Amino acid sequence: MGIPGVQDRDTVFIGGRWVPADAGGTLEVVDPTTEAVLARVPDCTAADVDRAVAAARAALDGWAATPIADRAALLRRLSAAMRDHGDELADIMSAEMGAPAKLSRLVQVGSAVAVLDAYAEIAADYPLEEREGKTVLVREPVGVVAAITPWNYPLYQVTAKVGAALAAGCTVVLKPSESAPLAVYRFAELVEEVGFPAGVFNLVCGTGPVVGQAMAAHPDVDMVSFTGSTRAGTEVAATAAATVKRVALELGGKSASVLLPDLDAEGLAKAVKGTMSQAYMNSGQRCSAHARILVPAGRADEAAEAAAKVAASQRVGAPGEDGVRIGPLVTGAQRDRVRGFIERAIADGAVVVAGGPEAPRETGYFVQPTVLAGVTEDMEIAREEIFGPVVTIQSYVDVDDAVRIANGTDYGLAGGVWGADADAALGVARRIRAGQVDVNGGNFNPAAPFGGYRKSGNGRELGRAGLEEYFEIKALQL
Repeated sequence: MGIPGVQDRDTVFIGGRWVPADAGGTLEVVDPTTEAVLARVPDCTAADVDRAVAAARAALDGWAATPIADRAALLRRLSAAMRDHGDELADIMSAEMGAPAKLSRLVQVGSAVAVLDAYAEIAADYPLEEREGKTVLVREPVGVVAAITPWNYPLYQVTAKVGAALAAGCTVVLKPSESAPLAVYRFAELVEEVGFPAGVFNLVCGTGPVVGQAMAAHPDVDMVSFTGSTRAGTEVAATAAATVKRVALELGGKSASVLLPDLDAEGLAKAVKGTMSQAYMNSGQRCSAHARILVPAGRADEAAEAAAKVAASQRVGAPGEDGVRIGPLVTGAQRDRVRGFIERAIADGAVVVAGGPEAPRETGYFVQPTVLAGVTEDMEIAREEIFGPVVTIQSYVDVDDAVRIANGTDYGLAGGVWGADADAALGVARRIRAGQVDVNGGNFNPAAPFGGYRKSGNGRELGRAGLEEYFEIKALQL
């Protein structure tokens, strides 16, 4: 018996109806565990984008006029539907992008549901008008939003954009990753089932160079929200600039976890374990992964020993196997890319503490959980986003040096600080130039803003700040 929702799709969702795609071509969705074709989806064209944008434009005025509390109520209904179908959605994501079963249910589905709930709560009583002296400030939806999402968190990335846009009164055209679109198709069916008006949400499928570019260039799209690589994000922004539309970008990262000198042996081991658990989650396919562990000079061997124990505890396997912590990477190309980074790091002088480039299984896009020591700032492995289960260990001279190294890449998405003195750790966290910094393993908060500095993007998702990305502000001078 197959997995519900894992099936060939020959339609897209436009204007409240499932309709055939324009060109009739298909794209294969491959199971990264078995390397077998799971399903096929439409390979859309710019003509499909035109139809979807027209439907979103036609629905905009009516949806924008819907009271924000009513929009929030529909988001709650969608959240409840996702919760009710959580096991099904989790199974689909495990099949299409390899997330271990427990992670898929608790994190992949759980975070998506939590984000919708948070947006609904914020929107329920959000003030669309405020008085500033003799001026009335009015918040209005920015308009038609093109949302382009990646494969690593197929539903969370969708709800982070679509939830905010719909709450603000915008209408949406969504393009999920062609590598993992199946859970998003099921999401679109739930959008239809809970009763969102026709045209408010539209789904097209296809590749970035064709469909993504058509969305970014479209003159009737008012805003593009993109999550993906920094390279692709710059192309989206450049394309969008021709029509001077708003662009929100959530891009790459090379986040550091700073282990402070006041940690004793037990505290350092705990910090290493906490950092690596965060970095290895989702097989390391996280833009916010704390992939660089920075330790005081003289304690690198101690950290490497602790890291090796953590890596050895990470079972690699198929999503449904008991106790699996590390599933496959999403594609063969991604696997080869990560293994290439490891091989070049070894050639540059990095020392393999655990794992390495060798394949742990003959079939599937697997990479061993890897720890590399002896890493220096000038190495590629210390500067470029890997997007796999790879952690490096670097030494620093003092806290100022640690902050310098942490801030010494082109990115600024996330980071972590661990210390025995919580106040001192917080002080160091304030010096890290990144959009989100965890202190002593601080937990994910779906109501807190998320986004980056520098080449990690611009704008924020989640929370009140994420909602406000989708408003224009009008000043009525009285």
